[in-house]
Amino acid sequence: MVTKQFSSLSDEADLRRADSLAREIFSDVANKWALLIIETLGERTLRFSELRNEVEGISHKMLTQNLRMLERNGLAERTVHPTVPPRVEYTLTEPGQALRATVDLLCGWTHDYFGHIESARRRFDA
Repeated sequence: MVTKQFSSLSDEADLRRADSLAREIFSDVANKWALLIIETLGERTLRFSELRNEVEGISHKMLTQNLRMLERNGLAERTVHPTVPPRVEYTLTEPGQALRATVDLLCGWTHDYFGHIESARRRFDA
């Protein structure tokens, strides 16, 4: 894999280094659930249950873990409204919205090359 490197960045920003913060961040956001959550939250602010209904197949545990990771990395924001019962909402932050633009490109690529990949898989599996 070739990654863009910037000479002014520290070792912590080098994706090629196994112990870098950049690699940890990349690993956090480059998983299927995080990408799907980012794509879904990019459309609007959602409650936990609404988000779980929108991201088909995600478990309560995986949604919780990924939302916490996104919040820790400053990509999503959790707002607790003081009601009974408490209402909790999630939304993307500015960096989260910027990442969503990249996720949108990945989704577009998937749609553009879906047929090609499907054909390649059939040939490979035959």
